[in-house]
Amino acid sequence: MHLNRCIFFSTHMHNGPIGFFDSGVGGLTIWKAVVALLPNESTIYLADSAHAPYGEKTPEAIYERSRIATQFLISKGCKLIVVACNTATTNAVALLRQNFEVPFIGIEPAVKPAALSTKTKSIGVLATKGTLTSALFKRTAAQYAETHQINIVERVGEGLVPLIENPHRNEQVLREKLDHFIAPMRAAGVDFIVLGCTHYPLIAEVIQEIAGPNIALLDAADPVAKQTKRVLLKHQFETASAALVSHQFFTTGNPSDFDGVLMQLGGVGFPSAIRVGL
Repeated sequence: MHLNRCIFFSTHMHNGPIGFFDSGVGGLTIWKAVVALLPNESTIYLADSAHAPYGEKTPEAIYERSRIATQFLISKGCKLIVVACNTATTNAVALLRQNFEVPFIGIEPAVKPAALSTKTKSIGVLATKGTLTSALFKRTAAQYAETHQINIVERVGEGLVPLIENPHRNEQVLREKLDHFIAPMRAAGVDFIVLGCTHYPLIAEVIQEIAGPNIALLDAADPVAKQTKRVLLKHQFETASAALVSHQFFTTGNPSDFDGVLMQLGGVGFPSAIRVGL
């Protein structure tokens, strides 16, 4: 596949926003953690809900959607891009880094902290098919399974992303699906479940209820926020003042659905999402 390298230029880059993209609303869990840690930074978030879920797409299709999202965020002056999607990270972030000059922050399932903390030597990973079948995840899982002699119970959260994106979802169907995915993890004695999709923390309370009190949940939001801060400092991109902070939201899907999730995360007072055709 021939790819043209896209060069990123910007003046006054330290004043530019941080860009985020995900296949939908899930990346808002990452966005919230970054905004809490970096209150001086402006942000632009793109939810590609019209093309969700990414987890069932081919690597080529995932990269194409990621490329389109990246070009959109660069056109808005973003100085750094957070790929707020596990599937896009594991399938596309390497190519994005090759073909764009803007720094990228990727997200991987939190297998490492789970492997280092497990007492039962058994952990669960709930993620999309696209993440679990990616070469990057397979390498990471094999490394920690061998090094720490742990059992990793992987389950594809088939159908979860559309349910989470749907404000009128059937809660009983959601619970039945989750129980189907988590039951083998309980049977294997896991003490951690890694939430390997940024959508899943949006239903963390339900997952925790089904998993039970002896199983802890891990997601990537706080580590990604800390990594974003490190990269900003490394490139000297940090914004010194909060005086001109702004947050913008775009979606290829239904803006009202997006706004509902933003409100769920405490996004009172933020502007409504704008629909874009990408």
